[in-house]
Amino acid sequence: MDYDLCKPSKCHIECVNFCPVNRSGTIAIEISDKAKGKPVIYEETCIGCGICVRKCPFEAISIVNVPDQYEREVLHRHGVNGFKLYGIPTPKRGKILGLIGKNGSGKTTILRILSGEIVPNLGEVEHEASRDKVLSKFKGREIYDYFNQLYFKKLKVVHKIQYIELVGRVLKGRVSELMKRADERGRLDELKSMLGMETFWEKEVSTLSGGELQKLLIAAALAKEADVYVFDEPSSYLDVRERLNMALAIREMTKDKFVVVVEHDLIVLDYLTDLVHIIYGEPAVYGKVSRPYATRVGINYLIEGYLPAENMKIRDQRIQFNLRELDQLQQKGQPMLFWTNMNVELGDFVLAVNEGNAGRGEVIGILGPNGIGKTTFVRTIVGEVKPSSGMVYPEGLRLSYKPQRIAPIYHGKVKDFLSSVGQDVLSSSSWFYEEVIRKLNLHRLIESEVSTLSGGELQKLLIAAALAKEADVYVFDEPSSYLDVEERYVVAKAIKRVTLERRSVTFVVEHDLALHDYISDSLIVFDGRPGRNGSASPPLPRREGMNLFLKKVNVTFRRDPDTGRPRVNKPGSYLDRMQKEKGQYYFTEIVRETE
Repeated sequence: MDYDLCKPSKCHIECVNFCPVNRSGTIAIEISDKAKGKPVIYEETCIGCGICVRKCPFEAISIVNVPDQYEREVLHRHGVNGFKLYGIPTPKRGKILGLIGKNGSGKTTILRILSGEIVPNLGEVEHEASRDKVLSKFKGREIYDYFNQLYFKKLKVVHKIQYIELVGRVLKGRVSELMKRADERGRLDELKSMLGMETFWEKEVSTLSGGELQKLLIAAALAKEADVYVFDEPSSYLDVRERLNMALAIREMTKDKFVVVVEHDLIVLDYLTDLVHIIYGEPAVYGKVSRPYATRVGINYLIEGYLPAENMKIRDQRIQFNLRELDQLQQKGQPMLFWTNMNVELGDFVLAVNEGNAGRGEVIGILGPNGIGKTTFVRTIVGEVKPSSGMVYPEGLRLSYKPQRIAPIYHGKVKDFLSSVGQDVLSSSSWFYEEVIRKLNLHRLIESEVSTLSGGELQKLLIAAALAKEADVYVFDEPSSYLDVEERYVVAKAIKRVTLERRSVTFVVEHDLALHDYISDSLIVFDGRPGRNGSASPPLPRREGMNLFLKKVNVTFRRDPDTGRPRVNKPGSYLDRMQKEKGQYYFTEIVRETE
């Protein structure tokens, strides 16, 4: 039961009135004081008929039949009828453990349990959580030694949290001062160089960008002398080069330590971790921790949507990296948008843009470092910024723009906001409703106030709103931020389909290279000196553009033989050296490998 969505005063407790178990003389649903006057489902007597789910007008009720054997694995529960977490990963010294799964499936809860911030209640919400009970439950298992050391203060834990914006509001002082206070290992110069912190080392924390704040928190965590390092979404706000540098820094600085990482960028996860656990289940209802898999194998199982060891299907369809089902819609036409050579000046920053054009049905990916002018370019395309020389034409095209920074921009409910931006958006018979609204779980939020949404929920709403508009040109600035892996590919597929069906042009600014590989037809590559000057190439064929970009960051990609997804070669490996010698930084052919 989602108490935030439940509004009994508006539906007159239909879920209680229609419950067949209540009519038979027993209790399955009743009004509970513990739930502040809202219905509570009693799981022991509920027969799972689904009537209350269908009758609830707010989609506040979810009834999921979980196999009985899972109940022996309950680790933690968030209140009566609240989210249940089944199982717990076992950190291994000297190995980097990755967690991947949907938002709301319990990954952050797992990190807080492994950090000692939460003592799991083993599903007993009426009783106070007890460390002794936890140790008793896991006695004789590998995880027992970890919890035993954690609870008796034999392990020092450093936790890099997910929401860096909160830290930016609290921390005061210069970056150099904060890092000196955090330093317990005497490796500040090394960290400063590995994470590229020279440009903002003497800046005030209050003036830092999102990427700079992220690097500061990662550096501060790695500067601490600890036994356990926990990182929650460390790649957010970082560009491609910074993400790979971050992964190398974590690997270099945490040897022989316990390390756990939550990450949604498949390329970074693959590059950084040794083992992965897939957290599957129903978001906000329950999460189940899979067995550990070697990273490549685990990511491939996630893409396939099936875990053979558990005999568990976690998704109806596999993620297709070439979107074969949309090939028949491919009708790229004559160019409809043109721009000449342009110069754009914003303060001391100057951007030089090479002339180019975009054809109907084309998705153009935009790649480059932070602070190099990518957002300036798309703002010029949509007319928010006027170039000092050159022009974009024709004028008068219909534009739909999803900006980089997301914030509540509407006072009212989600359903009213969506209805205001497009016709038939909430019609249950439309493709848009089924493929975008429902697959992004926005249908569960239609009665919510826009101002109360989380970062991920707001991101999905703004993407759906941008796609709902009938436009000639769509622009999406970092659409993957705050989204989990599955949501990223739902969004990417929706962007691709809308672009093809409406024969429009779409620009996507994104740092997730796997996402560009998934939907981009061509790429614009940016280069220059961040914060000072930048240059933009014309749109290049995807292979040529990716090769140019990867050469600049000195990284090579190969194809996974089973799924076709792009993977980063380890620096200095045979494939890395072979591809660099051939100048093929972006490999489109599949090479069989042994792991």
